[in-house]
Amino acid sequence: MLSPVLIPIIAVTLGTLIPIIVLVAKLIVQPWLQHREKRLEIEAKLIAEKSAQYAAHTERLEQRVRVLERIATDKGVDLSDEIESLRDQPLN
Repeated sequence: MLSPVLIPIIAVTLGTLIPIIVLVAKLIVQPWLQHREKRLEIEAKLIAEKSAQYAAHTERLEQRVRVLERIATDKGVDLSDEIESLRDQPLN
């Protein structure tokens, strides 16, 4: 059982320590959270850039497949002539 003399001492000590702990936590946790938020923003930008690159690459591949489908299904054009003419065209 606590002594009646210790109760006010403990109360004052806790009353002093709790604000100090909160202040120290704020000084440590707040900058860490800001740093983490900034890092996540940077990562999101990098992911968006990479996604745009993949989308552009996919579009180029889809265009090439459409050309090949057109060549394969076009009965009025000689296949080898069409392939040769496409080789001369620069890729995008």
